Amino acid sequence: MRQDEGEAMPKRSYVSPTRASAAAETRERIIAAGARLLRKDASIANFSLDVVAKAAGVTRLTVYNQFGSRRGLLEAVFDDIAREGGLFELAEVMTMADPRAALDRVVSIFCTFWSHDPAIDGLNQAMATDPEFGEALVARNERRRELLTGLITRITEKRAGKRAVQDAVDLIFVLTSYPTFGALSQQRSTEDVCRLLQMTCRDAVDAVTQERKK
Repeated sequence: MRQDEGEAMPKRSYVSPTRASAAAETRERIIAAGARLLRKDASIANFSLDVVAKAAGVTRLTVYNQFGSRRGLLEAVFDDIAREGGLFELAEVMTMADPRAALDRVVSIFCTFWSHDPAIDGLNQAMATDPEFGEALVARNERRRELLTGLITRITEKRAGKRAVQDAVDLIFVLTSYPTFGALSQQRSTEDVCRLLQMTCRDAVDAVTQERKK
């Protein structure tokens, strides 16, 4: 159809590849600066858009335009650390044919992740000092609960009641959390913590199925 004379042509949005690349590079630099600050300073209270902007060599407005808020920046830092720490491997674990082997693998992945980056400690501290970010982190943790529910349901099949399965999920959810890992790793290597947690998680699942048989 021919464009009528006098009718304005629709505007086309165009983003320069160079500009897009520069924006992505700036975003990565800000996230890296945020992670460095969390590793360096044990107190999350000192984490702010201004401080991160200075560390990244950009303006506060640039940080704000990229992430919108302190919570947005913290979420971006967490997701980047999660990617580098191997959490995205969890999607493949859910396709494993043996759910017991998959549960062992989940424990291993989280032990590796919790020990991967000192910044994780600061991010977990933020749950107490930043309610908005705390909500975001709780939501991410709930994904772990959903994953565990799927695996434990597959393992127990119909050999355990709904309440028993929920009890096992709640227990293993706590066992695979950062606070549990942090407490156990004070006097143990990551490998030793992983073996201990895998054994305890297996025992929790077995207890559920055995209780059903009584």
